Amino acid sequence: MTETTPSSDPVLAAFRSSIDNIDAALIHMLAERFRITQAVGTYKAEKNLPASDPGREERQIVRLRKLAEDAHLDPDFGEKFIRFIIDEVIRHHERAKAG
Repeated sequence: MTETTPSSDPVLAAFRSSIDNIDAALIHMLAERFRITQAVGTYKAEKNLPASDPGREERQIVRLRKLAEDAHLDPDFGEKFIRFIIDEVIRHHERAKAG
């Protein structure tokens, strides 16, 4: 009798392959998002606009929590994830403004 190890299990390998593809897509989507928010930061700096927009940020949180719920994803996790991204974007915007 042959014992299946995690590295030789074809079902687990298929799951992991799908996870790897999703991770790659997430990285590409984040890269594109940050390219766009970098342009926003440059624009805000040129127009002397504030780096953050708390009203928009809160609307985004509410919207994305609802999307997370609809997708059966823990909305608290979704909020933590988007807050991390928003905080990073604001940091980039502040750096562009100080530029």
